Amino acid sequence: MQHNSGTALIRPTEDSSAFDIDDAEITAWLSALDIACTSPVQAARIGIGQSNLTFLLTDADERRWILRRPPLGHLLASAHDVAREARIVSALEPTNVPVPRILDVRHEGETALVLMEYVDGLVVDRMDSAVQLTAEQRRTTAIALVRTLARIHAVDLAATGLIDLASHKPYARRQLKRWSDQWKRSKTRQLPPLDRLTERLLAAVPEQRELTLVHGDFNLRNVIVAPATSDIAAVLDWELCTLGDPLADIGSLLAYWPTVGEPTIAGLEICTLPGFPVREELIEEYLTITGRDRRALGFWHALGLWKLAIIAEGVFRRALDDPRNRAAAGTPTRELVEGLIDTADRVATEAGL
Repeated sequence: MQHNSGTALIRPTEDSSAFDIDDAEITAWLSALDIACTSPVQAARIGIGQSNLTFLLTDADERRWILRRPPLGHLLASAHDVAREARIVSALEPTNVPVPRILDVRHEGETALVLMEYVDGLVVDRMDSAVQLTAEQRRTTAIALVRTLARIHAVDLAATGLIDLASHKPYARRQLKRWSDQWKRSKTRQLPPLDRLTERLLAAVPEQRELTLVHGDFNLRNVIVAPATSDIAAVLDWELCTLGDPLADIGSLLAYWPTVGEPTIAGLEICTLPGFPVREELIEEYLTITGRDRRALGFWHALGLWKLAIIAEGVFRRALDDPRNRAAAGTPTRELVEGLIDTADRVATEAGL
């Protein structure tokens, strides 16, 4: 269902310190969807995401829903398309990939808002959530994470209607072009080491042997863990989802899975806690399940770090442009971006690129 309205359902407060929700409008929206809702409805920003904004809606009877919208301020072309994200999640609902149910998409001018079901569970995005899991549960969760990724890569594109989601041209070159363009638009200064790494990756693009669904930002913080089983209850944040080489997602996962001492996005040091497997164990689990060849993994790991550096720069730029886009985890720094590039350069060297 698509709902159009000129009314701002959720908007910054006058002092820009928080967000206000139009209680009457959200109640009317839910009622139009035949969803029980008791006024008043409150909205609270949740998660540490620094891209699309995510809110927990709670009514007077403690019913809960999730609302997603793009960040505030100037947006790069093709970025933060929550309506496209909703299409992908809806298409995956009948599959064995765990996703929340999309309830509706609402348009306010050029801005889309997505309403989805609330999935109960643990989002392991901070140290205080990671320590709620025992070492054994951490290992179980990590293995479930890899197995869930293998399911994503096994999705039948024709059956889900996602065969036309994106170009079928070789994915690595598409990624290098797209993120190089994003860097040009979001960078806050010249960074020759990134430019050199870009050229290095362009010269080492591996042959693409298959085309699958690719999540695009698959990592521990973008899933909900079922506390009782430590399995994956839902995969979140599909805004970068596309069609491409499945090993790209493993490269991203490795980029988000640091070893002790590596520069990384704030919060990802949780992956070094006891119980969480090291990167090589994640690789072995995935290759055992899928039977895929590991030869190109070094390239995809380096590209994942390169892309993460560009994303971090974009987050830094958006926080400069509008402080309301800052999130609980803090804002990446220029030094972090440079550290990620250095790590990517080392990974590329170790892979013989």
